Amino acid sequence: MSLNRIVLMGRLTRDPELRRTQSGTPVTSFSLAVDRDFKSQSGEKETDFIDIVAWRNTAEFVCNYFTKGRMAVVEGRLQIRDWKDRDGNNRRSAEVVADNVYFGDSKRDSAGGGYDAPPAYGAPASSYAPPAGGYGASAGGPSGFAELDDQDGELPF
Repeated sequence: MSLNRIVLMGRLTRDPELRRTQSGTPVTSFSLAVDRDFKSQSGEKETDFIDIVAWRNTAEFVCNYFTKGRMAVVEGRLQIRDWKDRDGNNRRSAEVVADNVYFGDSKRDSAGGGYDAPPAYGAPASSYAPPAGGYGASAGGPSGFAELDDQDGELPF
């Protein structure tokens, strides 16, 4: 049995752009700036820049709701690609193929707005998980919570 699963959390380094293959399949690629959880010998926090590729509905979701600087949680698999550069030299690239992308912050945290994030979108075969930023306004009020009637000042439980 083998397992190829990766989960990353980082900030987008640029706005994602939706492209389409010749057959019309949506695809986007972007990079995440992911901080290492330790400091270098000089005491500096180091960051890895990891290439991400998302396909189909996941690509459309990322392009519609994510912008440069937004925190994202990407769940997917590591893929190694061999290719030739313009001079004919063999090259190798590592990238993460995203199965699910979630909000790692709320829009309020990243841009100062009053926006509640929609749910995350994953590949059709995956299970749904609520976004890290919370539920949208449909859950009862602008923050996703309903107001309690505070007549006697005590909690209702």
